[in-house]
Amino acid sequence: MQSEEIQKLQFYQTSPHECSYLPERQARTIFLDPEVPISKPLYSRMLSAGFRRSGTHLYRPGCESCQACISCRIQVRNFSQSRRFKRVWKRNQDLLVKPLKQLDDPAIFDLYCRYIETRHADGDMYPPSQEQYDNFIEAKTETTQFFGFYDGPQLVAVSVMDELDHALSAMYTFFDPDLKQRSLGTYIILWQIEKAVRMHLPYLYLGYWVKDCDKMRYKTDFRPLELFIDHRWILLTQQPTSPIK
Repeated sequence: MQSEEIQKLQFYQTSPHECSYLPERQARTIFLDPEVPISKPLYSRMLSAGFRRSGTHLYRPGCESCQACISCRIQVRNFSQSRRFKRVWKRNQDLLVKPLKQLDDPAIFDLYCRYIETRHADGDMYPPSQEQYDNFIEAKTETTQFFGFYDGPQLVAVSVMDELDHALSAMYTFFDPDLKQRSLGTYIILWQIEKAVRMHLPYLYLGYWVKDCDKMRYKTDFRPLELFIDHRWILLTQQPTSPIK
């Protein structure tokens, strides 16, 4: 799908609402007409243009006076594990990864709830609910894949990913918050990088990076990292010390 075709699509903008990442700020969101089917070619092109999937919707931030949310992606072919990453990778080699057709197992929903209640009790996803889970986590398009990570019979993490023409997109991951020593969030990104390499895909998208949001800062640890700024992808060459305009 070409840029001209995207420009012909219908988009909507939400009213101002509380920002999920920066306190005391108002945000607006631009999303694709929900009547438009999310095909793989469309999703791939929209992802390259800074959009993101949430449930069955494609969206991007549409704030007039703030550009803090920056789409980011890892160049997986040039990625090299640091010593810390190698330790995390080795620590989790005992886990078994299984593709999942659906996420309707009550044990998976229970893991999701424990994760949100422990890690994101200060966010807009708290408290977790079945409706939220159904519409955000379990909803999928033709590109969506689910993976469960198991320590023996025990489910410890779930990853929701999308396979696009040129990349994997890490839509959402949740894991057992009691297993801090495993660094499961980091491990699953490393696993996704390896999977993208095996599939001969050049990128892994990590969603939006927000410099002044503590929970987003980990993304710049994965290099080489590209940021979508002023409608083009730019390689991040150093750790940002001031806001990127």
